[in-house]
Amino acid sequence: MTRRYNSLGCDHSSMFAFTYLVTTEEYRKAVEDPAFFQDNAFVNHQDAVFADFYFRAYDAWKAGTVGYVPPAWRIAFGAADRREVTGMGNVLLGMNAHVNRDLPLVLYAIGLTRPDGTSRKPDHDRVNDFLNAVNKYLLTEAAKYLDPTIDDGDLPGTSLDNSAMVQLLVSWREGAWRNAERLAQAGSAAERAQVAQEIEDGAAYTALTLRASYLYNGVTNGTAASRNLYCASHWAKR
Repeated sequence: MTRRYNSLGCDHSSMFAFTYLVTTEEYRKAVEDPAFFQDNAFVNHQDAVFADFYFRAYDAWKAGTVGYVPPAWRIAFGAADRREVTGMGNVLLGMNAHVNRDLPLVLYAIGLTRPDGTSRKPDHDRVNDFLNAVNKYLLTEAAKYLDPTIDDGDLPGTSLDNSAMVQLLVSWREGAWRNAERLAQAGSAAERAQVAQEIEDGAAYTALTLRASYLYNGVTNGTAASRNLYCASHWAKR
């Protein structure tokens, strides 16, 4: 993940890559505590599978095999390549594709219950604790290196944008769990395919809404050119 971020430089895809990397660094700190999750080893497995969904989508996009790229990711990567949305737009488009689209598929694939039949939901919810921790500084860090406007909603001494973002993320993660349950409870392959298509369509619709909401307008939210200029003099490898 670090290598991927470092290879992007000021590419607008670097905004989501940076926030995902910093979040994963915080996750690594959390999981070093053997009691943080009920099943650290399994959550590590989930984390690796989850990240691979993003890696495969990005690699397919860059290879030009767009047919292998889920619609929500196509919208996110396309907006980044065209430099048409703000830094916050890039973050939210990536989060939407990864959480609203990828996460329920990952959760269903790896299993929602432990071998003894108990739910893995407590570990799923425990993730929100380190998300709250990282989101206290995430946008501030991104503003240092990539886009100085991304934390403009913050008030001095507060983390307004960070707080709003983590609340949105927590709600999306809850929705992802519920959609994974819908996949698991489907009564047939056809019913499960229908649920999967609804997940796909929902994430794509949210992506279109986000893209429209965060388009650069050159007036109130800066410009891609000013962002690129700032990044050229502040970007650094991690």
